[in-house]
Amino acid sequence: MVPFDLSYGAMVYMAIAVLASGYVRGYSGFGFAALVISSASLITNPLHFVPVVVLADFFLTGQQISSIRAKVEWARVAPLAGGALFGVPLGVFAMAHLGIDAGRAIISIFVLVMCGFLLRGFKFKARVGPLIHSLVGIFSGLANGAAVGGLPVAVFFASQTISASVFRASMIVYFTLLGIWTLPSMVFAGVIKVETFWATLLLLPFMMLGVWLGGRQFIYAEPANFRRFAIYLLGFLSVLGLLKPVLQ
Repeated sequence: MVPFDLSYGAMVYMAIAVLASGYVRGYSGFGFAALVISSASLITNPLHFVPVVVLADFFLTGQQISSIRAKVEWARVAPLAGGALFGVPLGVFAMAHLGIDAGRAIISIFVLVMCGFLLRGFKFKARVGPLIHSLVGIFSGLANGAAVGGLPVAVFFASQTISASVFRASMIVYFTLLGIWTLPSMVFAGVIKVETFWATLLLLPFMMLGVWLGGRQFIYAEPANFRRFAIYLLGFLSVLGLLKPVLQ
């Protein structure tokens, strides 16, 4: 009854982990996958939960879509997603030769440095055009070969004058599009199994509860507090990326 040969205690632990991760996703729009995978790495092979997170993301976006639809800035999301189409296969190829841990470390260090600049007040002074968005999308796709494709996009958004609602909504939709592109690769690689669907079904109620709670918190969030939280979360996720080989 318990997937991936987990004990009942381990499954309870994962339920709590996905509840907390869902809360972060509901509030900020990102960080869900990284937190779930990092939590799973403490008790089992975290690769089991990569397809679980991708599948769950479609349900979570469906839960949020009515409240974010009007806030999605497609002029940003479309070129990002277009760039990711090229970046994802390049990232998978690059990580196969460089190594996922090494790739994740490089990206995490880059994001940590950028967080330092953001905390010091760095921002783009002018609106960034579609070409730069496409290039960031390519970089995001490359980073997704190490399962950290969202971090460059979150840093990119945080360095611009974007409202918290647009930041959050656009990140959620971008992750869904990235998942649509990633899912066929997972099916082809044979990493999605019956246990994947069973684990998703068991954990989905906790994820959805967390997203709902986080979304309610977002309603009352001050823009400055949201941006600060996003930067601190990026820094925390980057540190997790650097520690991941130790945690496994």
